[in-house]
Amino acid sequence: MRDVDSVETHLVMSQAARQTLALETHFSLREVQALADVTHDARDIAASISSGSYPTAGMVILPCSIKTLSGIVHSYTDGLLTRAADVILKERRPLVLCVRETPLHIGHLRLMTQAAEIGAVIMPPVPAFYHLPQTLDDVINQTVNRVLDQFDIPLPHDLFVRWQGA
Repeated sequence: MRDVDSVETHLVMSQAARQTLALETHFSLREVQALADVTHDARDIAASISSGSYPTAGMVILPCSIKTLSGIVHSYTDGLLTRAADVILKERRPLVLCVRETPLHIGHLRLMTQAAEIGAVIMPPVPAFYHLPQTLDDVINQTVNRVLDQFDIPLPHDLFVRWQGA
């Protein structure tokens, strides 16, 4: 996102996200924080993004845990992550939730339905294979590009080959 001048990124990481980062990647917390323009403490409910008067283009939660999904659906704003998401919804801005739990039970599906009903976009990071990804990075880049498409953010170049028809 550093290549897109018109976009300022804000990062909020829950404790669970920090654990996931450590368990599933080789990135340090510091490296991930350096990618954002602004990093917020997940407990800081007085942060700029906790107010509807702070202009944003929207919000992505990736990955979105079922706990966070449930908090958003029930307006349980116990920290900055769910508070900021609640603000995005009340201000009618795009909220993209990348729920990656699998398999899903009916409770998960109902929460996703409720989130969609209040304005969220449910976008599980499910890879497409029509662009014939060769690496895991290819799969990740396709998901990232499709998420950014939800905000009409023009990238200098697409991160994957788009479908052109058969």
